[in-house]
Amino acid sequence: MLATIRDEGAKAATLAGQTLGTAMPNEPTPRLLADLATLPTLESERLRLRPLREGDLPDLFAVFADPDVMRYWTRPPMRDPDEARAYLAEIAQNFEARTGFKWGITRKDNDRVIGTTSLFRLDNAHQTAEIGYALGSAHWGNGYAAEAVRRVCQFGFEDLALRRIEADIDPRHHASIHVVEKAGFQREGVLRERYIYNGEIQDVVYYGLLAREFHP
Repeated sequence: MLATIRDEGAKAATLAGQTLGTAMPNEPTPRLLADLATLPTLESERLRLRPLREGDLPDLFAVFADPDVMRYWTRPPMRDPDEARAYLAEIAQNFEARTGFKWGITRKDNDRVIGTTSLFRLDNAHQTAEIGYALGSAHWGNGYAAEAVRRVCQFGFEDLALRRIEADIDPRHHASIHVVEKAGFQREGVLRERYIYNGEIQDVVYYGLLAREFHP
């Protein structure tokens, strides 16, 4: 349930030369990326956001096989554990290309992955990115998604020198809207009948958060 409507895998690629990994001429290089050999582990009050690894495959599959979690994603629920393995490989490829960063969400008292959060569509020319998140249904209602989103936004603004982070969400997805609003995002508009997924015509509501508006 707690996930932006669009799947970041479908939107990770940006125009050549405009990802954060390849700065355009005369564009400022984000502070960390030149030396960012691995995805850093981030911590918040209750959570640890860390790189996903092979041992997380059962937990990753459990999250993305849940129809309730996947209701507003562009890909259907996973049906086979091999899909989780392929997804893990896709996550690694996006990091290598610097088109997307995805963390596993874990609680500090338990290293099991309960969800994921990500920055994708990284665009150096405009210093922007999009936020994504998914949380296992057993952990809904605890504020974990908003806490993870805020921590990733802090990383984006402070360490990647982003100017703007945005989200697009199905307006029927009230829980996801609550997450971004709790994290400080502002509603900016609705595009009617913007997408067709699984034969369903969907509107999308856009949210944005600017670096100057963010307060850790």
